[in-house]
Amino acid sequence: YNQVNGYNLLFPPPRRKKKKDKERKHLEEQVLTTQNEEGAKKVYVDKRTPAQITFDKLQEKRQMERILKKASKTHKRRVEDFNRHLDALTEHYDIPKVSWTK
Repeated sequence: YNQVNGYNLLFPPPRRKKKKDKERKHLEEQVLTTQNEEGAKKVYVDKRTPAQITFDKLQEKRQMERILKKASKTHKRRVEDFNRHLDALTEHYDIPKVSWTK
């Protein structure tokens, strides 16, 4: 019983575009062309709170620090550091040998 009233429940038909979507797109294109002709620029109004602004600045600063830190090491140096780290680990992390015969 995958069909009810002629509709397949498992695979519904794709959503049809409505006239509203076409009209909205057409109006947006008209607005863009009139703005380009007039030379008027849209002014961006920042609606973020001061806390959000400082948070975004700190996030960007931390991201730049992270990028610089990663860029400072070559791949060879990174592999050497990783191997040193693995050598420092105890044998507890090794994969145990499993044998049913011995």
